[in-house]
Amino acid sequence: MTREKATEILKSHDQLHVLQGFDRLNEDQQETLLSQIEEIDWKVIESVGEETKNARGEIKPLGAVEIPEIDERREEFTEEGLSEIRNGKVGAVLLAGGMGTRLGHQGPKGSLDIGKTRHLYIFECLIANLLEVTDVAGVYIPLYIMTSEKNHDDTVRFFEEENYFGYPPEMVRFFIQDMAAAVDFSGKLLLEEPGRLATSPNGNGGWFLSLHSSGLLDDIHDRGIEWLNVFAVDNVLQRICDPAFIGATVLAGAESGSKVVKKVSPDEGVGVLCLEDDKPSIVEYYEMTEEMRVAYDDRGELKYRFGVILNYLFRVDALERHMQDELSLHVVKKKIPCIDENWQPIKPEEPNGYKFETLILDMIHMMDSNLPYEVVREREFAPIKNLHGVDSVDSARELLEKNGVTL
Repeated sequence: MTREKATEILKSHDQLHVLQGFDRLNEDQQETLLSQIEEIDWKVIESVGEETKNARGEIKPLGAVEIPEIDERREEFTEEGLSEIRNGKVGAVLLAGGMGTRLGHQGPKGSLDIGKTRHLYIFECLIANLLEVTDVAGVYIPLYIMTSEKNHDDTVRFFEEENYFGYPPEMVRFFIQDMAAAVDFSGKLLLEEPGRLATSPNGNGGWFLSLHSSGLLDDIHDRGIEWLNVFAVDNVLQRICDPAFIGATVLAGAESGSKVVKKVSPDEGVGVLCLEDDKPSIVEYYEMTEEMRVAYDDRGELKYRFGVILNYLFRVDALERHMQDELSLHVVKKKIPCIDENWQPIKPEEPNGYKFETLILDMIHMMDSNLPYEVVREREFAPIKNLHGVDSVDSARELLEKNGVTL
């Protein structure tokens, strides 16, 4: 993009301040800024001040394949899932764009060492869990790892230094998550440094479009992959490409599946699977009404009891069918480091602007069908979101040891 074209675009959106001091930038900085301007989604930027959250439809409870039924049909589910894996129809997508800052770690979150007597990295835990499946199946599963601009090079380097933790490098592909520009409370674009807009990853709901824009959807087609198991980096106990989960979803004829755990209390802060206007949907805990939150069924169990753990299975053709559908846009107040008009750094102590995100949970509502699949919390749910306390390094270590993992 030329400077003249950028000036024209910014002027039309009342954002000319972005080019202030352009002549003081070196050639690389100028090219970076012009490239960022060219990629701005103005419809997103100009949504500030608009109602971005759609009203919820009619919400009803949604049941799940529960543990007793899974145990009874485990052999049937597992054989079906292994068949899909052995026929090359399953791929895995790891969402790993985050940094470990909140955990006191300066690198990618997945490179955090949670071992006690030995090195044990979050990435290593996940690869070990995947290898358990590939050892049984006798074939390796293609693994696509979504990074971010901030951690991509470090993530790739880390995997190379650790020899991919024993996984074949040719079965691993990395791609960078698309970014979204950030704005202040008046809707003006922020600069994080001279020659660079303040940006952030566009939320975990952008994973499939990011995969597509990276060109890796062609790789998925070439390999004949029909199912993608998508999972987050922070749950060190989760089963990845779990054959029984895959088999149950396939046999149910569903377009997608979701691993769920039973809520431990009405107040637990997890999104729950439900039906919304007779389609699968996820209602966040803060969106639930008091009536929904404490509603019980005839068995004395919560009607809305199945909480998601961000481990989903999607049919590739269903994702492609909905690729152009717009996900709900979540506008979030954040503390955004930036520079002022004199290029002096600002490190805000309070939120000073908005970031824009789409969420993977909204993708579930795009699907015509979803199979909630219950797992045992203590065996498959050990998220690391904090250094200490609930969902922390401490609690994850305790659960790993209970599951026989040497730390």
